[in-house]
Amino acid sequence: MNRVYNFSAGPSMLPLPVLEKAQAELISYGDSGMSVMEMSHRSADYMAIIAKAEADLRALMQIPDNYKVLFLQGGASTQFASVPLNLIGTTKKADYVVSGQFSEKAYKEAIRMGFDAKCIASSKADTFSYIPAFTKDDIRPDAAYVHVCYNNTIFGTKFPEVPDTGDIPLVADMSSCILSEPVDVSKFGVIYAGAQKNMAPAGLTVVIVRDDLLDRALPGIPTMLEWKVMAENDSMYNTPPCYAIYMAGLVYEYLLEQGGLEAIAKINYNKANMLYDYLDSTDYYITHAQPAYRSIMNVTFKTGDEALDKKFASEAAKAGFKNLKGHRSVGGMRASIYNAMPTQGIIDLIAFMKKFEAENPKN
Repeated sequence: MNRVYNFSAGPSMLPLPVLEKAQAELISYGDSGMSVMEMSHRSADYMAIIAKAEADLRALMQIPDNYKVLFLQGGASTQFASVPLNLIGTTKKADYVVSGQFSEKAYKEAIRMGFDAKCIASSKADTFSYIPAFTKDDIRPDAAYVHVCYNNTIFGTKFPEVPDTGDIPLVADMSSCILSEPVDVSKFGVIYAGAQKNMAPAGLTVVIVRDDLLDRALPGIPTMLEWKVMAENDSMYNTPPCYAIYMAGLVYEYLLEQGGLEAIAKINYNKANMLYDYLDSTDYYITHAQPAYRSIMNVTFKTGDEALDKKFASEAAKAGFKNLKGHRSVGGMRASIYNAMPTQGIIDLIAFMKKFEAENPKN
């Protein structure tokens, strides 16, 4: 089997044991005689699958009982509209922290919909190389919520700690960092995440929402976007993304078997620190994110020479290190090292980087 090291920012690699289990169950799940892709979402077999997936996610993240877990469609980008529609209430005001492309898109979506969205902090002027600071005093007292993107996939930054928003609900897009380390869910009003980076194939979005926020939806919003409707129907108002939920369930089960998020976090920090330590040890590569805000999921760097960067990505791909080319807004390279990336992948990447440096001196 010729498996490469896939550094894609998403859809990303999945744990090999998960893929192997899915492969074994592809034709017939259990004694059902059919694939999960074929079975009714109302069947006893599938109801058990989705119930276990939710129970395992709750166990992994220690989600309090007063939070609902929703398995939805539409990608995290759909939540850019769903968040204000479900939360903005009568004041029609919401505050946003713009720390990267996706938080900016969320902010602009709220404005596009005619709401009073305010950017209370931004690092755009510095190419989103850090997380902008803000305090409770920066938040409007009548804001319905404060929205952040907890980890910035494109720029390789993350919030070093949960921001204090006081009594104003904190809403976090955690698409590229969910399940990478423990997080205190009780400090958030809403957490949402596209599954295709750390949980499952593309097609599933998870929303974790505190019960008391489910009655804030604006009247007349599209039924498919209303969290309360989805909660009351156990994520089955319509046919859910059945197979993606099944795959997410396998990932949750696998992570629990590995010791849960505390054990996973130790592995992730070890992987990231190995790569950052090497990058800091040489002048050949330049990191994008400021050290205090570095992501453990997405490591961004460049040589400072566009031609060398292009050659690096090309030669890396030939050597089995796929999808290292950085996003066009940053350039250079990006190593997305999600949960499924083995430590050996980092060791081998560093060896390749050393070799490339030795063979391609800068002018």
